[in-house]
Amino acid sequence: MLTAPPLKRISILATDGVFASTLLHAKDFFHMASLRYGKQLGLDLNPAFETSLVSPDGRSVSTFSGPCIEVDSALDDADAVILPAFWGDFDAISQRYPQVSRWLQERHAAGSAICGEASGAFWMAEAGLLDGREGTTHWRFAQEFVARFPRVLFTQEKHLTDSDNLYCAGGTTSACDLYIHLVERFCGAHIAQGMARDILFEVRRNYSPGRIGFGGQKLHLDTRVLQIQEWLEEHFAEKFRFEDVARDHGMSIRNFMRRFQTATGDKPLHYLQRLRIETAKNLLSTTRKSIKTISYEVGYDDASFFARLFRQHTELSPNQYRQQYRHKSS
Repeated sequence: MLTAPPLKRISILATDGVFASTLLHAKDFFHMASLRYGKQLGLDLNPAFETSLVSPDGRSVSTFSGPCIEVDSALDDADAVILPAFWGDFDAISQRYPQVSRWLQERHAAGSAICGEASGAFWMAEAGLLDGREGTTHWRFAQEFVARFPRVLFTQEKHLTDSDNLYCAGGTTSACDLYIHLVERFCGAHIAQGMARDILFEVRRNYSPGRIGFGGQKLHLDTRVLQIQEWLEEHFAEKFRFEDVARDHGMSIRNFMRRFQTATGDKPLHYLQRLRIETAKNLLSTTRKSIKTISYEVGYDDASFFARLFRQHTELSPNQYRQQYRHKSS
C-alpha cells in the first residue's frame, strides 16, 4: 500500500461538551503511532509527527463529564483533523465556534484528511464538506443528522464512510478501524499492524467494517465507469473477463481501460485486486477461515498466488496479518 506524503501534524478538535474519552483516545492512539513511526525512521523515542489538541480559541475546554482539559494551541495547519464525539445542542455549539467550519473548509481544500467520530461528523456536514457525499454518524443522532443536513448522502447501514479525504465513523469501535486505516496510509502497514496487535486485540466488532479507501475514487462524472465500479463491488469474487464487462456496458476494451483509469486513477485489474485484498483482510481479522478458503472466497483458486499478491498490497503475508489482528484468547 502506497503511503501518503510525510505527515507533520494531526490536530484533534476540543470543544466544550466533548467526550473526554474520544478526545484523549485519539490523542493517545496517534501519539503512540508517532512514536512507533519515529523509531522505525531512526528517531529513537522521538515522535515522527505532532499530535495536538486544539480548540477554536486556544483555551481549555470543559468536557461532557466535567473535567477541564488544556489544549496545545488554537486551530492550526494540520495534515489530518480528528473531530471527536461531543454532547450538547449543536446549534449552540456551532454558533459559539463559527471559526470551525471555515477552518475545516480550508484544511480540506489544502488536502488534509478530516475524520468525524459519531456526533463529530456534524462539524463536517455543517461546513458543507459532505454535501453530495456519503456520511454517517451514531445511530442516536441519525434522525437529527438527516433532518439538519438533507444534502448529505446519509448511510446508516454503514459504520464507516470515506469520500474525497472525508471520513465518518459511527462510534468508538469503527473509529478504531478508521484510525488504523489512517496509520496504514500515513505510516505504512507494519506500524498499522503493530498498533492493531497491541491496542485492538480485545475489540469485538458486531458489524462488518467494510472497505475503506474507495469512496474518493467514485467522485467523477463518468456514470458508465461508476456503474462498473458498483458491478465490481458485487461480483469481485467471480470469474470474468474485463472484455466482457466492457462489452456489457457498451464499451470496447480499449475505451474501457482508458476511461476507467482516467476516472478512478487505477487500472481495472489493480482496482479489482484491492477490492479482493480488502475483503480478505476483513475475513482474516474477523474469522477463523483457512487461508485457502479465504483465497477462494475472494476470487483466487491459487492460494500461493493470493498470498504473494496479499504481501504486495500489505507488506505482510496473510498469516502474519492474521497473527497481528488475532483477538486475545479468552
